[in-house]
Amino acid sequence: MIRDDALALDAADPLGPLRDQFELPPGVLYLDGNSLGVLPKTTAARVQQVVTQEWGTDLIRSWNSAGWMDLPKRVGDKIAHLVGAGPGELVVADSTSVNLFKVLSAALTAVARDAPQRRVILSERSNFPTDLYIAESLAHQHGCELLLAEADELPDLLNAHTAVLMLTHVNYRTGRMHDMAALTAAAHAAGALALWDLAHSAGAVPVDLKGANADYAVGCGYKYLNGGPGAPAFVWVHPRHVERFWQPLAGWIGHAAPFEFTPGYRPAAGIARYLCGTPAVLSLAALECGVDTVLAAEPLSGGRSAMAALRDKSLALTHLFAARVQATCPQLTLVSPVDDAQRGSQVCFAHPEIGYPVVQALIARGVIGDFRAPDILRFGFTPLYLRYVDAWDAAESLRDVLASGEWQRPEFKRRLAVT
Repeated sequence: MIRDDALALDAADPLGPLRDQFELPPGVLYLDGNSLGVLPKTTAARVQQVVTQEWGTDLIRSWNSAGWMDLPKRVGDKIAHLVGAGPGELVVADSTSVNLFKVLSAALTAVARDAPQRRVILSERSNFPTDLYIAESLAHQHGCELLLAEADELPDLLNAHTAVLMLTHVNYRTGRMHDMAALTAAAHAAGALALWDLAHSAGAVPVDLKGANADYAVGCGYKYLNGGPGAPAFVWVHPRHVERFWQPLAGWIGHAAPFEFTPGYRPAAGIARYLCGTPAVLSLAALECGVDTVLAAEPLSGGRSAMAALRDKSLALTHLFAARVQATCPQLTLVSPVDDAQRGSQVCFAHPEIGYPVVQALIARGVIGDFRAPDILRFGFTPLYLRYVDAWDAAESLRDVLASGEWQRPEFKRRLAVT
């Protein structure tokens, strides 16, 4: 392939018009949508409307007139369509960490009642740290053990002592994607529950929570869903579990009748009980704009789902980039899976010494990826706004940075607070 081939792919791309939904800074190749999505063009106007009209003019009446109270469910239903959940089964609230605390606590409570001998939370050693920290905390609180293993070891470690298998669907460091259906089935065969973190999946790869028969799921709003920095997260519980227990953060919005103002807690029906405090209206309005950018792929997908079409383009982009970097940057080691079925929407390379300054040198050139300690150069591919020529040009810039040695400049070696 040459650069003209990439341009030809862009000219024939049925999803190409989706790029026009976003504010893309000139001169920037943005390969970090797996950390923070790009700003949709509709977001600023929508948030301004909420601020000046709904808040500024209508004030508290907007909880009713503008439907503020319904936002967690309304946006939740849109996300549910992308992750294989049903209407009314998923809500938007809080952060991924807080939602993980809710569902893992509920899962451990369920297991303690039904099978008290099961005291092990099983997870991947390279799972995202916040998931492991939350699990470690709850293991102490529930008298359980957190057992960590490599991905390939997980099936063999599921046994009569396992309470919950807790995994991130797409690994944040390598982009390796677990087989959700197979691992959930293995967990159930061992008598355990399966909890999935969709932070690097929702809006990036096809997810079918109910088809996989998962038990619990949480996910992030500010990566591939383009909801903005710190956007609210989401939580899903399979209907067979949702009303079995209270979630641990029994806040007033999760009450069956919040405006009765009774002193005793009575949980709402269904997934609404996993809400807690007052909805973050400004953030929810921004997130809805971001989710709508993903749903906009549906009419351009030739009768397929939005996620199926986006997945095909994602695989093509990541394959192009990975192949080009491997061909021109022998100093780097590919750590993302070559097998399409195992690769999420990112490509990661490793170098034991120079990963961080190389990423900083790329950013100075306008090619934005990120670095994950100790040695990972990470590049996310959001097919909504990335072109094939962007993948080509980014690979060429990486080759130039390595060949020129510009990564050795002192300013690129100074560690910033966020890497």
